Amino acid sequence: MKKFLLSVFALASYITVNAQCNELFISEYVEGSGNDKAIEIYNPTNVAINLSGYRLERFSNGSSTSSAGGVLNLSGTIAAHDVFVVVNGQTAPSGTTSPACSPVLQAMADQLDHAYPAPTYMNGNDAIVLYKNTTIVDILGKTGDAAMTSAYGWSDAFPYDGSAGAIWTENHTLVRKATVETGVTVNPNPEFIVTAEWDSLPKDTWTGLGTHICNCLTLGVKEIDNSVSVIVYPNPADNSYFNISAGAAIETVEVFNVVGQQVIVQKGNDNHMMIETASLPKGIYVVKVLFENKKTAVIKISIQ
Repeated sequence: MKKFLLSVFALASYITVNAQCNELFISEYVEGSGNDKAIEIYNPTNVAINLSGYRLERFSNGSSTSSAGGVLNLSGTIAAHDVFVVVNGQTAPSGTTSPACSPVLQAMADQLDHAYPAPTYMNGNDAIVLYKNTTIVDILGKTGDAAMTSAYGWSDAFPYDGSAGAIWTENHTLVRKATVETGVTVNPNPEFIVTAEWDSLPKDTWTGLGTHICNCLTLGVKEIDNSVSVIVYPNPADNSYFNISAGAAIETVEVFNVVGQQVIVQKGNDNHMMIETASLPKGIYVVKVLFENKKTAVIKISIQ
């Protein structure tokens, strides 16, 4: 997709690439209403990757095989540091319990999934595995997990099997943390801890689909410090303004468009700032927040 974050690349005077950033991995998971479901795959490398030989498999109810869950062979190419979005392909209701996937979500796809059974008919207790030929390159969930035969999905509290805490893999969007630079290639043992590598967003949140921020190629990884809390709101923003609230005094805010041009720079002297955006066209932007303690945060925002 064309919406990848070139702006992040342009912020640095040099490129930092971690040795782990050498294979595709799943970067976003949308488990929404009905069949509003999607899987985003990120290319952390410096070269385009042909998807021939790659496939997604769904291990239904944590099964040890994908025979009941479905397989999707991927096609196309992912540019360097870009993403590839797979969306449920059902365009019309089927029976009384299987509604069509939202046309808005389908319009965001690089590839639509095929008819049921297929990977994007996942529910919260289905493991998703990304393969390259016979090699596992990433796993979301855990295959062969007996707890998933009765649980609704994996949760955020021990023992992470849906019996305690909030279930994250059902009725949520999950986004891979920027610090994750490679996929999970060995089935989790003893449990899949969803909070370790994923951030949780509310059900039917699609605004970030089509872009991914990753430390594989960013501002010099040492420059970014996620310990400073930063909230950008509203996000998506309208074409008038957005707010920034931070856990430290803000020194400067810079906004970059998708071709790396600095479109806004604004000085600050407090923990809160309002950024006017009336002059900006709709689209995806990267907000770089520099603090008086010399730490830096990078946030993605959509202006609609």
